Amino acid sequence: MSLVAIVGRPNVGKSTLFNRLVGGRKAIVDDTAGVTRDRHYGRCEWCGREFSVVDTGGYTNNSDDVFESAIRRQVEIAIDESDAVIFMVEAATGITDYDAAIADVVRRSKKPVVLCVNKVDTGEKMYDAYQFYALGLGEIWTISAANGSGTGDLLDEVLRVLPEDAAPEEGDRPDLPHIAIVGKPNVGKSSLTNALLGEERNIVTPVAGTTRDSISTYYNKFGHEFMLVDTAGMRRKSKVHEDLEFYSVMRSIRVIEQADVCVLMIDANSGMEAQDMNIFNLIQKNRKACVLVVNKWDLFEKESNTLRDYEKALRQRLSPFDDLPIIFTSVTRKQRIMDVLEAVQAVYDNYSRKIPTARLNDTMLPIIEETPPPAWKGKYVKIKYLTQLPTRFPSFAFFCNLPQYVKDPYKRFLENQLRQNFDFCGCPIQIYIRQK
Repeated sequence: MSLVAIVGRPNVGKSTLFNRLVGGRKAIVDDTAGVTRDRHYGRCEWCGREFSVVDTGGYTNNSDDVFESAIRRQVEIAIDESDAVIFMVEAATGITDYDAAIADVVRRSKKPVVLCVNKVDTGEKMYDAYQFYALGLGEIWTISAANGSGTGDLLDEVLRVLPEDAAPEEGDRPDLPHIAIVGKPNVGKSSLTNALLGEERNIVTPVAGTTRDSISTYYNKFGHEFMLVDTAGMRRKSKVHEDLEFYSVMRSIRVIEQADVCVLMIDANSGMEAQDMNIFNLIQKNRKACVLVVNKWDLFEKESNTLRDYEKALRQRLSPFDDLPIIFTSVTRKQRIMDVLEAVQAVYDNYSRKIPTARLNDTMLPIIEETPPPAWKGKYVKIKYLTQLPTRFPSFAFFCNLPQYVKDPYKRFLENQLRQNFDFCGCPIQIYIRQK
């Protein structure tokens, strides 16, 4: 499977075309220039052939954008690793200085280039497209990414220039565990992603809100294989005023809903604040496994037993779901980065564990017989049988004669006994009481 990079200056419609090719709203689209910053991968299928597509940020030079150099670096990486390039320009504005600069870059790359003129919605605009022959990149292909006209001919040309035996590029893999890195803005989520991958996969700056899209990356190192998803920082609703940030937060929430394990990152200096608790409660509500990472630990003033006291205070704050790994890291210094990986793998193993029914009953029924549910109005509850349900997260059904008399305190007792006898560290457990 080959890789095709979509490049061009800001606001010519690269993300709109990317969404159309991959068949979903994976990249945020807005009239504002410079929305996309990181590389964004997806898969496209055309005429029975499948290939990967990478969306990039707008290529600029000497602009007011503080992310200019980082975005330019991401574009150059995308061109280097691609097998073909879709160079997108806009019909109405003509050839700009940025277009000429990008044409030089793609020409030097020696990669097959498909010159795509976007926003050709009517026949009159077709005449505006002919000026792009002056770029010297061969035939032009006119499209409208918004309504899809011309994209079929464009894809035919892309398939024609793609090499048959290109190296495969890993896209999104639904069969692999999805690990989401979530948290408030500027706690180090993209830095952790880059540290784990060992490359500048995502743009990192001190500016809060640098990451906008949720960026999925295939990870296969040190015996671990999963999809690593970096997300935009989530602030309180009252703090979100821009549409772009609203969509970024919505993407982050959707990532949590689709993830298997969430790595919740917090800042050691600010501790577990109200917004961190909101994100943690969102993870719990969606029944996802969780690993808590306390970043910037190197900047925290320490005394004797500081780590132990800090962890104890955190677990009290997280109660009652406090059975989860807590890792203290410094991502910039790469301290305990591998501990995060090991914790994620262990928690995912717990999350996907299925316990045989016979083993469950042999372990839990003697405990229940020794500590039965409290009698209610002179009636005794007898739990005879339990089994694990075929859900994505650990859930158990207990069958008894009077399920309506089993109250929440006893359900918490059953959950604690399951945690003590079977390792479910980092995983939520759901208890159902059913009529036998």
